[in-house]
This record gives sequence, C-alpha cells and structure tokens, in this order.
Amino acid sequence: MPLLPSKQIAIVIDDFGNGMKGTAQMLNLPVRLTVAVMPFLPTTKQDAQAAHAKGHGVIVHMPMEPVRGKASWLGPNAILTSLPDEEIRRRVETAIDDVPYAVGMNNHMGSKATADERVMRIVLQVCKEKGLFFLDSRTSYKSVIPKVAKEVGVPLLRNDVFLDDVYTARHVSRQLDVVKQKLEKKENCVVIGHVGPPGLITSGALKSAIPQLERDAKFVLLTELLPPEAVRSAR
Repeated sequence: MPLLPSKQIAIVIDDFGNGMKGTAQMLNLPVRLTVAVMPFLPTTKQDAQAAHAKGHGVIVHMPMEPVRGKASWLGPNAILTSLPDEEIRRRVETAIDDVPYAVGMNNHMGSKATADERVMRIVLQVCKEKGLFFLDSRTSYKSVIPKVAKEVGVPLLRNDVFLDDVYTARHVSRQLDVVKQKLEKKENCVVIGHVGPPGLITSGALKSAIPQLERDAKFVLLTELLPPEAVRSAR
C-alpha cells in the first residue's frame, strides 16, 4: 500500500465576488481550495456559497490601501490608513458579515495598510473577536502583520508563492516549479492565484499540474495548516 504524501499544499484563489473570469474553472478543480471572496460585490454571496457547497474553504478578501494603485481597484469599504479607528472596525465587521461561511481573512492589495500598526491592530482584533485566522498575502516586505498578530493572539499563516503576478502561462508554470522547490525544503506551502485577468491561465495550469503535485503533496484547506485549537467551524 503506497504511503500518503506528508507534504501539504494550500491553494488560495483571490478576487472572487465580482463574476470574474475563471470563477467556474477554479471552483471545479479536482482538489480542495481556499476561496478568498471580496465583500460588498455583485457575486460575493453567490461565490462564497458555491465554494462552500463544493467543499472549498472560504475567507474574506479584505480590500486594503496600497502604496501605489488606483482606488477603483479596491472596491467598496476598503481599509484606508486615513480612516479613524471606529470606521476601520465597522468596515471589517461588516465585511465579515457579508461573506457567508468565512473562517479567515487575507488582504487584497494593502501594501500601505499592512505596514501600519494602528490599522492592522484593529483589523486583527476584530478577526480575533470573530474567531477568524489571518493569511498575510505578503504584498509588502514591510508588513507588520506577524508582529501584531502575535501580540493580539490571532492565528496567522503567510503566503509563500504568488502564481500569477505576471499574466502568462510561462510565468505560472515557472511559479509552479517554485512551489515544488519550496516543498523540497518545507512541510507545507501556501500558494496564491487569482480569478480575473489570469483566471483561465492559472486554472488551466493548476489543472495540468495537479496530478504531478499530488504524487508529492496533499492539497489541503488553509484551516488544515492551523493548530487544531485555532480552527472554528464555518458559519
């Protein structure tokens, strides 16, 4: 009887919630994913419910202020460093309430917000109160999330590889090779891809790569990488 792989891969797909290209293809991949759904958008609830029905994990993909970029990329009720404490809290609480079945949160963009201790302390405090873990997407090397999460006591995971920061099949294929290299050195790997402009490219590359990756690693939900006491049941 063959031994089951001891390594684990958690695939996270960002930017659900706006009927984006590749949505159906990602949800129909033959492995379990964690789906990061943006709040307050036309298909927010539909995408979260569809993901949950297929056995995927659901987290809130919280829009946060970048150092550079257009405000229009963020969507409604984004977390901005100019907001007062009470408004940041309100926006995080309503975002969590808007995404059915959410058990965690990660940042959408956010290179400026995730480097701000005041902002992230409020975001992470709300996550703690609501029983959510946080995934640092690592859009900034200046992220204060690890420091603040430890102080607040929020379970934290960190992204290891972006699959599709460049929208080409060649780049995604190379990044999947990076995933394999990471797994040679680590027990688990957190990988982020996207629906939207790269959605069909990334879903196609993943579908092709899954059989080979499954020889060496098991595909898991993000929650399976947390200590048992940190996991709560989906709403």
